[in-house]
Amino acid sequence: MLLKAVDTVETISPDIFKKQYYEASRPLVIRNLSHQWPAYTKWNWDYFKAIVGDKKVGIYNNVKSDAYTPVNKADDYTTFGEYVDMIKKGPAGWRIFLFNIFDHAPQLTHDFEWPDQLMKGFVKRFPMLFVGGASSITHMHFDIDLSHILHTQFTGRKRVLLFPYEEQYKLYRKPYEVLSLADFSNYYKQTGKPDYSSFPALRLAKGFEVVLEHGDTLFMPAGYWHHMEYIDSGFAMSLRAMQSGLGGKLRGAWNLIGMRNIDTLLKKTAPKWWYNFKKERIMLAAKKELDEVKI
Repeated sequence: MLLKAVDTVETISPDIFKKQYYEASRPLVIRNLSHQWPAYTKWNWDYFKAIVGDKKVGIYNNVKSDAYTPVNKADDYTTFGEYVDMIKKGPAGWRIFLFNIFDHAPQLTHDFEWPDQLMKGFVKRFPMLFVGGASSITHMHFDIDLSHILHTQFTGRKRVLLFPYEEQYKLYRKPYEVLSLADFSNYYKQTGKPDYSSFPALRLAKGFEVVLEHGDTLFMPAGYWHHMEYIDSGFAMSLRAMQSGLGGKLRGAWNLIGMRNIDTLLKKTAPKWWYNFKKERIMLAAKKELDEVKI
């Protein structure tokens, strides 16, 4: 893989952000965007446990999904308080995915500001909390609705690997899914990861990497692939903004309504055939990328 560091600034003007990052579809870390929010100092494990500790949450392990795995199905369930107690004890490869804590504690929406000065179209009904224990992994994917994301890290550090949407075939994207067939777990270690022998086109993929720390806000342009690994137990909040153009909105709607339902139906009715069909398509697309380099 050919990786660059994500650009990082302390602050940025709306005009520069729009021209150099939003319109250019380039990721950025803004260190001080959240520092004036009450959430920056107020949000921690004990505070959340006190207000939503009794709420039931779905938790997810580090196992990549396969042909038989329903989309977004939790691997287990517990209360938020029990989950916090578990990850406080040490490394725990469990994470909470898309937990809308604000439904249970709407007062939390007063602890941050929507950065409307940077971009428009925020879906203000759906800020989301993402929580993970140290060593937990969010496998390589892109967000199905193709929204722009501002992802602010609270408590702990997180390693993030990013690729533009156009790198999808080098990343071995599964047809009718938002996931990669390849496993990027611990990609930064010299332990044969990722598996270039099985996925040789990965060597050609051009992307970015960064480690997020408390208060850092990552701008992920619409459609960006991302893989995240929790170095420490921590949580982050994502603010989503719809694309300004009609085409982006329609592609996101198709992914949600059409693509996902087709994939779910065939996973239930013909999982083995569907998996083999998709794998053949994946390998042919990757081979084409490799062949173009050889020409």
